[in-house]
Amino acid sequence: MSHEHTLNPEVMPAEPEKATLEGKNKFLGLWFFLGGETVLFASLFGTYLALKNSTNDGPDTQELYGLGLVFLMTMLLLTSSLTSVYAMYHMKNNNYKQMQLWLAITAVLGLGFLACEFYEFAHYITEYKFTFRSSAFGSAFFTLVGFHGGHVIFGICWLISLMIRNAKRGLNLYNAPKFNTFSLYWHFIDVVWVFIFTVVYLMGKVG
Repeated sequence: MSHEHTLNPEVMPAEPEKATLEGKNKFLGLWFFLGGETVLFASLFGTYLALKNSTNDGPDTQELYGLGLVFLMTMLLLTSSLTSVYAMYHMKNNNYKQMQLWLAITAVLGLGFLACEFYEFAHYITEYKFTFRSSAFGSAFFTLVGFHGGHVIFGICWLISLMIRNAKRGLNLYNAPKFNTFSLYWHFIDVVWVFIFTVVYLMGKVG
């Protein structure tokens, strides 16, 4: 039996992502997953705060961080969260083309964020010789920020695969929960970045 349930605009449920038991299970399962991720990131934040002054005579946070690029990265990621909201709005209104458009914009903004982060890491390594192995501070910084970047990479790959796989299928009760689950995951990594921006960069710059 096929899992695909095509949505009829005249009888479309108000929340297509939760209209089936499978959709409800995906929604619940994601929150359990994000709970574990929250604990993991909290541990990384704690480790970073404990080790940020262990520079091994290398550059410290005030010397290293520049807020211009990081602010651009923050704007890119927060804007991508907004575009994913627009995508889910069009999903609930059964406008598949507009949903795909806003999801594509979300992916482009996410790629822009990653490009900036790769540039930031390369700049630290080449200009300051600041690496994962240069100090305890370096290990804590690259683990925390890099781990978040890995989540962004995973999210973009997840989104692109969803868009490609469902490009010709249209919106249905089988894939609506998948798109919604991605959107919630994307909001989570955006929230984590806000904490990174505040705890790592802003607090590091002011000492």
